[in-house]
Amino acid sequence: MSSSSATAIAIEARAISKSFGGVRALREVSLVVRRGETHALLGQNGAGKSTLVKILNGVHPAATYTGAIYLEGASVRFDSPADARRQGVAYVPQEIEVLAQLSVAENIFAGQTSLGEGIVVNRRALHRRAKALLDDIGIAIDPGARLAHLTAAQRHLVMIARALSTRPRLLMLDEPTASLSSTEVDKLLELLTGLKRRGATILYITHRLAEVLAICDRATILKDGTVACELAREEFTQDVFIHRMSGQKPQSLYPERSPPPRRAPLLEVEGLSMPRRFGVNRSLTDVSLSAQPGEILGLAGLLGSGRSEILGAIYGSLPHAGQISMAGKLLRGHSPAAARMLGIELLTEDRKHEGLFFNLPAGQNVTIGNLGTITRRGVIDKGREMQVALERMRALNVKASSPFAAVAHLSGGNQQKLLFARALLSKPRLLLLDEPTKGVDAATRQEIYRLLGELADAGVALIIASSELEELIGLADRCLVVAHGRIVDSFARGEGGEERVLRASVKAGS
Repeated sequence: MSSSSATAIAIEARAISKSFGGVRALREVSLVVRRGETHALLGQNGAGKSTLVKILNGVHPAATYTGAIYLEGASVRFDSPADARRQGVAYVPQEIEVLAQLSVAENIFAGQTSLGEGIVVNRRALHRRAKALLDDIGIAIDPGARLAHLTAAQRHLVMIARALSTRPRLLMLDEPTASLSSTEVDKLLELLTGLKRRGATILYITHRLAEVLAICDRATILKDGTVACELAREEFTQDVFIHRMSGQKPQSLYPERSPPPRRAPLLEVEGLSMPRRFGVNRSLTDVSLSAQPGEILGLAGLLGSGRSEILGAIYGSLPHAGQISMAGKLLRGHSPAAARMLGIELLTEDRKHEGLFFNLPAGQNVTIGNLGTITRRGVIDKGREMQVALERMRALNVKASSPFAAVAHLSGGNQQKLLFARALLSKPRLLLLDEPTKGVDAATRQEIYRLLGELADAGVALIIASSELEELIGLADRCLVVAHGRIVDSFARGEGGEERVLRASVKAGS
C-alpha cells in the first residue's frame, strides 16, 4: 500500500476474528473507513457489529482477538478505550454508561476537567464550555443538571456531546438515535452532516435504514460474523440493505389487523398529574385516557413530552396524583408490585439498567419475575425453571446457546426478547411498552410487531410509547399526542400521520 493511499484511510481492520465462550462472533472480518466519509456498519442483531466496533475502540483489548488494526496507515494496538481515545478515536456505545450523580458538564468533560489552577476545577469554565458545546449541537439540557434526573434519551445525547468534546479524528456511533424523537434525530443528522463537511470521519451503526440513506457515503454489511458485502452510495436502497442483511426478500413491517371490537375499558386514567422535579421537565398535567382489551394505544410525542412518565405512573413506579382504575376497580396504594398483581406489566426503555439482570443467565432473566410458578414449598425447582425458560425462549426465537448463556453476550434484539419473555410469562392483561424496538434490526422488529398483534388479538390491552412515529402509525389503533405533559390530540388509525403528530406537538409549545 502506497503512503498516499494509506493516509487516505482513517481506520482499517484486517481479518478480525473473535469468540465468546466458544461462540464465534467475528470471522476474518475486514473493514476500511476512508477519511472524511460517513461509513455505515449494518447487519441484523447478532451479526457482529457492536463486537467489531468495541474492538476498534479498545473495549475488547488487542489480546482478546486475532487480526490487525491500522489507524491512518500505522499499525496500532488498543488495550483500552483510553488508548483509542488518546489517538483520536471516540466511541458512543449503544448501552451508555454515565456518572449518574455528577452534572451534565462533569459527564461531558469527565477525565479532562483540569480547567483551573493545579487540581482545582473551575466549575464556571466547565459549565461555560459544556453550554457552548450543547448549544452547538442543539441540545437544550442544563449543564448543571444531574444525570440521574435526566431521561434515557437525554443521557444518550450527553454521551454524544462527551465524544464530540475531544474533537476526534474518528467518531464511532453505535445506535445513536435509538432513544431520540424524530425532531432530535433530524438535529443529530444535521450535526453529523456538518461535522463531515468539516472533514470528520464517522463510523455509523444503526438499524434505522432511512438514516443510512440520508447521511452515509458507503456501507459494510455483516451477516453471521462475516462481511456479507460492501456497498457504494449509488447502490443504496432499503430493499438492498434488508436483502443483504437477511438473505430474504423484504416484507411489510406491520401486520394487517382488523379494528378491535368495542368493549368496556380495561384501564381508565383520570386527571393524572406529576410535579416538575429537580428542574427537569418530568411533569404531567391532567392526563386522562382509557384502553380497552385488544386495543393498541400509541403515545406519540417529542423528546421530554411526558410519554414515559405516563407509563411510569400507570405502573406505579413514579409518584403521581389522579385516579387509575383497572376493570372498574380504583387502584389505591399503587406500586409496581400491586400493578403486577392486577395483570399490568411494563417493558422499560432502558433494558440495561432497569430491565435485565446481567449477573444472572438468560433463563433466570426470564423467570425472575414469576418465581411462584416454579417454586415448591418455598424452594425453586431448578429443573422446572430451566424448562419454563427454554419454552419461553424458543417461543420468542431467542438466539442463545442455552438458558445458561450470559446476557451480556446476547445481541440487543435477543436481550429485548428476554424482557418480552419475562413479561408474557405472567400472562398480563395490560402491557406497557416504552420504546419496544429500541436498537433491534428489521427482522426482529417484524417478530415483535407480529407478537404485539397476536397479543392484541388475544385480548391484551397494549400502550406503546415510541419515538418512532412511523412505528406508532403502523401499529396503533388509536394515537394520543403528548406534549409538555398533556394530551394535545388524538386520532384513530387512518385519521392521522407523522405530520399531524408534529403539528400538534409544535402548536402545543407555541
